[in-house]
Amino acid sequence: MHVVIFADQHVESLGGAQVSTRLQRRYLERAGHAVTIVAPRRHGARAVVNADDPAYLDLPSIPITLDREYSFTWPGRAADRAIDRGMTERLAPDVVHVQADFWGAFLGYRFAARHGLPVVHTMHNRVDVGIEATAPFPGLVLRALNGWRRAVLRGLPGGAATGADGWAYLRGLARGARAVTAPSGHFARRLEAHGVFDAVDVVWNGIDDEVFDRVRAEAPAERAPGPPRFVWLGRMSPEKRLLPFLEALAQAHVECEVELIGGGGQLAAARKLVDAHGMQDRVRFAGKLAYDETLRRIAAADALVQTSIGFETQGMTPFEAASLGTPAVISDPDIADEIGEGVWRVEAPADEQGRIRALAAALARAAADIAAGTAPVPDPGMPARFRQSSRTAAMVEVYARVATGR
Repeated sequence: MHVVIFADQHVESLGGAQVSTRLQRRYLERAGHAVTIVAPRRHGARAVVNADDPAYLDLPSIPITLDREYSFTWPGRAADRAIDRGMTERLAPDVVHVQADFWGAFLGYRFAARHGLPVVHTMHNRVDVGIEATAPFPGLVLRALNGWRRAVLRGLPGGAATGADGWAYLRGLARGARAVTAPSGHFARRLEAHGVFDAVDVVWNGIDDEVFDRVRAEAPAERAPGPPRFVWLGRMSPEKRLLPFLEALAQAHVECEVELIGGGGQLAAARKLVDAHGMQDRVRFAGKLAYDETLRRIAAADALVQTSIGFETQGMTPFEAASLGTPAVISDPDIADEIGEGVWRVEAPADEQGRIRALAAALARAAADIAAGTAPVPDPGMPARFRQSSRTAAMVEVYARVATGR
């Protein structure tokens, strides 16, 4: 098959969805399929990375962040024409895979409608939670977003759907899909419960087989002596709850070492909080690391700490940790349920101060268990289920089903 993937951001930019799409492309091609990825053209220093890759169909765009890492393409007729021109010398497509939630999704549905192609839509985004965490006046933003959807998809199924909240937005998009997939069971259940799609296929985002095997082979057979080592990684923004984690760490009063991997808007606030609590001797800022090196740090840690609640549609890092044999302190009960074994669950009081105290208690339990050699063990079957080769095979089954109309 020839699969045309639409993304909101170029897959060579930073981000979990971008990593998963690059992996999907690689393993689809290994299985004998052709892939085209349609996304906004990059700007800035990273624009030269794999700039001549023939699988990329880059669209005219403008940068939307100060570091020029992320771009925006207006989903109108000019972009439609650029896509159609770029597809003229390629194999005829069989299926459109929308790996986007905003302008990339609009463009994907418009392209599929023009060419009579079925759409598989992988939904990555709790739109309601994400906008509430990052935008002022989220209700107004969601109403505007739904209005934009109706305008850009006018004449298509997605343009006729009513509603003004985040679920209405996703329901509108899904009207044009032949299949909807979600990267976790808990997100799939939410999509179904809110009427986004009747039966959502669960296809986890996976871990690169080769990188996984290499990191596992390099990992030490036994834990090194010393205080428990925790690792936290992700985008340093409010929905990830890094600052509450640091507050909980200060309250826990446990002897440990903590490594923070990543960057973002709350980096300066996090450094200030570490200084204010006098935790410089046990908290280290590692910055942004390459994928391989990030996995090595997870494998070397005694526990991973996951702190977002209700935001993640999968939560890749606990899955990566479980596959590498590293247990996790997990704040989100849905993610803890999906992982199953090898977790310390954090209680979930209704107020944030209560959640911080609960996280402090969980960190203290984890540190004590690690020191005593009684830390919980992740499910030994996780590595086989989380490999990208198995995830791509599952997605190919979905493609085949929609392409044949089954």
